[in-house]
Amino acid sequence: MSAYLATIPSPDRGVWHLGPIPLRAYALCIIAGIIVAIWWGERRWAARGGTKGTVIDIAVFAVPFGLVGGRLYHVITDPELYFTEGKNPWNAFAIWDGGLGIWGAIALGAVGALIACRRKGIPLPAMADAIAPGIVVAQAIGRIGNYFNQELYGAHTDLPWGLEVYQRFNPEDPDNLLNGVATGHIPLPESPVHPTFLYELIWNLLVALLVVWADRKFKLGHGRAFALYVAGYTVGRGWIEMMRTDTANHILGLRVNVWTSILLFAAAVVYFVLAAKRGPRELPETLVSKDAPGPVPESASRLDSDEPEHAKVAAEAPAPEKPASEETPAAEEPKKTDES
Repeated sequence: MSAYLATIPSPDRGVWHLGPIPLRAYALCIIAGIIVAIWWGERRWAARGGTKGTVIDIAVFAVPFGLVGGRLYHVITDPELYFTEGKNPWNAFAIWDGGLGIWGAIALGAVGALIACRRKGIPLPAMADAIAPGIVVAQAIGRIGNYFNQELYGAHTDLPWGLEVYQRFNPEDPDNLLNGVATGHIPLPESPVHPTFLYELIWNLLVALLVVWADRKFKLGHGRAFALYVAGYTVGRGWIEMMRTDTANHILGLRVNVWTSILLFAAAVVYFVLAAKRGPRELPETLVSKDAPGPVPESASRLDSDEPEHAKVAAEAPAPEKPASEETPAAEEPKKTDES
């Protein structure tokens, strides 16, 4: 009994039903994470001088793109879960059952954000810097959904924070234990296990603190805060991924996500160094949306124009004054003649 009390219990289910409507903990955590990321991103964007409400407008494009990208990455890297004998290919669309790859979500979400940023006339790297800590906190919140789904845990452990995992039953669909219920709290043979989702949750929060601290101290710009987030996250994801025991494809003895973490870490470090050569953080006036109410700053409007700079200078220069010799003299009165 004392050993049991020293461990972390798992929830008995991850789905509740409100009449015919299923309430899934995983989906609720994803939605909560998106809300936090947008709210915090808005505050950071406005603090940098950007137009209020811009992050919400960007999210309208980025979030759907990101969800599709996250699901595509999961399905592509684990096709045997959907396209092998005895599996239902249509389950590839069942995003509510879990299975989102963060790398696909970031990649395709960036495409959606790029489209929206171009419509707004603002630089994507600056937007990425503003939302970076919010994204990693959203990932941390999403890991709580893995806790309710009783997934993404590690091997057996005797540590005090070991996670108890229970056998779940689903009489309506015995193969779909994700939607089952743990009755009697019957532990699985490997229980208790390493709560690797909890390790990643804590790591993500530490990365968010690192990004905020570095951004305030060094005034990071041109996507460097986002690169720091990617580098920091991949360091933790790499070693935590190797602790997990869930089914995954391997390349040269390492899980696919470990290789992805290594490659993205290297790319993020290279970008962080090269972006420093672009100079200080973006000027506030360059972050003003071209559809913002009120007059658009002159420097911001120039960024959105394709007109050559020399043409702008010529158009804005005052017209030269005519020399006095070229001025048209006033009409002289005709001389009166004595006709008498």
